[in-house]
Amino acid sequence: MVKLIHTLADHGDDVNCCAFSFSLLATCSLDKTIRLYSLRDFTELPHSPLKFHTYAVHCCCFSPSGHILASCSTDGTTVLWNTENGQMLAVMEQPSGSPVRVCQFSPDSTCLASGAADGTVVLWNAQSYKLYRRTEHQLKQFTEDWSEEDVSTWLCAQDLKDLVGIFKMNNIDGKELLNLTKESLADDLKIESLGLRSKVLRKIEELRTKVKSLSSGIPDEFICPITRELMKDPVIASDGYSYEKEAMENWISKKKRTSPMTNLVLPSAVLTPNRTLKMAINRWLETHQK
Repeated sequence: MVKLIHTLADHGDDVNCCAFSFSLLATCSLDKTIRLYSLRDFTELPHSPLKFHTYAVHCCCFSPSGHILASCSTDGTTVLWNTENGQMLAVMEQPSGSPVRVCQFSPDSTCLASGAADGTVVLWNAQSYKLYRRTEHQLKQFTEDWSEEDVSTWLCAQDLKDLVGIFKMNNIDGKELLNLTKESLADDLKIESLGLRSKVLRKIEELRTKVKSLSSGIPDEFICPITRELMKDPVIASDGYSYEKEAMENWISKKKRTSPMTNLVLPSAVLTPNRTLKMAINRWLETHQK
């Protein structure tokens, strides 16, 4: 007969996932945290909760040995944790930047799969933390550390795979990527198509914007959960969260009638301008642009 043996009530919002190892229970929540409990008496471990994610944590899972815990989030990252001391081992960015909904180790712990809201599934080497590895928490250092292979992966994720050969031939790594200009694309890389050069520059500018956003200490509530960039025209969706208007309209137009934050069905597609948030962002910009 099934009976209740214990109730845990430490999270401050919806609990999205629970996972067991041989000795621990892990839970994750919309409150952005992961909590660890001993199975002996269900007491929370001293190094719990685990905090890094800037938005809802959707899934957590243990490696087969139980020594490593993986968590993934709307913020587009998958994080590996040491379960013994709570130390963060690696932060892995989904190449497309899409919210990550699920993660799972392979039976031999060599690989970790992370599935995102855009329909992609990425496989990571759980020993080297590649495709990408980010040891610092700022995108600037992360992007500048990209190898030529990382840049190639990024190009493919941006639907620019035809340029992979050109970029490899010119040894474009992360640092070189951030320094590319319309002149260097035309004169040095010999990209003849004006439209293609413009697209590359837009994508690079998006990277630079993220660099500036994360290095300038922008408050989390000013960042769009979808683009992870400073909002210019924030709107409130029916899930109660605020998003950049264009990004949310694109999200809904692609028949994604689920919330980017909670993954639950949106009660309505109506978007309401968040004028209070927009004024707060404008005040913050005025202060920091002086």
